[in-house]
Amino acid sequence: MRQVVLDTETTGLDPAQGHRVIEIGCVEIVNRRITDRVFHHYLNPEREVEAGALQVHGLSNEFLADKPRFADVVDDLIEFLRGAELLIHNAAFDVGFLNQEMALTQRELGTLDRYCAVTDTLALARERHPGKKNGLDALCKQYGVDNSRRELHGALLDAQLLAEVYLAMSGGQAILTFVEAGDRAVGGPRRPRASSGTRGPLPVWRASEAETQAHEARVIAIDRASGGRCLWRELGW
Repeated sequence: MRQVVLDTETTGLDPAQGHRVIEIGCVEIVNRRITDRVFHHYLNPEREVEAGALQVHGLSNEFLADKPRFADVVDDLIEFLRGAELLIHNAAFDVGFLNQEMALTQRELGTLDRYCAVTDTLALARERHPGKKNGLDALCKQYGVDNSRRELHGALLDAQLLAEVYLAMSGGQAILTFVEAGDRAVGGPRRPRASSGTRGPLPVWRASEAETQAHEARVIAIDRASGGRCLWRELGW
């Protein structure tokens, strides 16, 4: 099972008013494990960044002037997303911008749903926590995800944080440290880890035969109770 967490930053709030994407950040999850593969690019929007948007993400016109345009990176983006389940917080916003960007290339690229399914993690959060704040900062607090470095919005950092939040929120075990983003990134500079700390070799304890049998019995019980929808069974654990 391959999923990609995606976030964007933009020049403003409405693509219908000509606003453009200026940063794309994607983080890969395979079988509920965050990998070290990311897609990250800053983009030249070929227009001015609104003052309000600048206060949110800090990406100035001068910084973006020498960056590639969306049309220059769209093929790599599509290949990174192809066939994955795309996880986006408030998906309508990012999907609307990306579909407009694809249309502006004047190529027959279609829309994002041609290449991948899209899941709105904001809708999922509202189901889990009705009546509560479900922005990314609030969810980080809810699930104990360290967002202390999030002084400004950034597409890659926000995608990393959302990946951890999603795994916790959807009932799986989140990996709390990242290989330094950019080591195997598709474009983009090296970016800081979502969490830090020196790590040595991790100890491994093998389950005993009795524990293995108990685990299998529990999985069978869950599988029966859920009508054959046990996640551990689906993943072969």
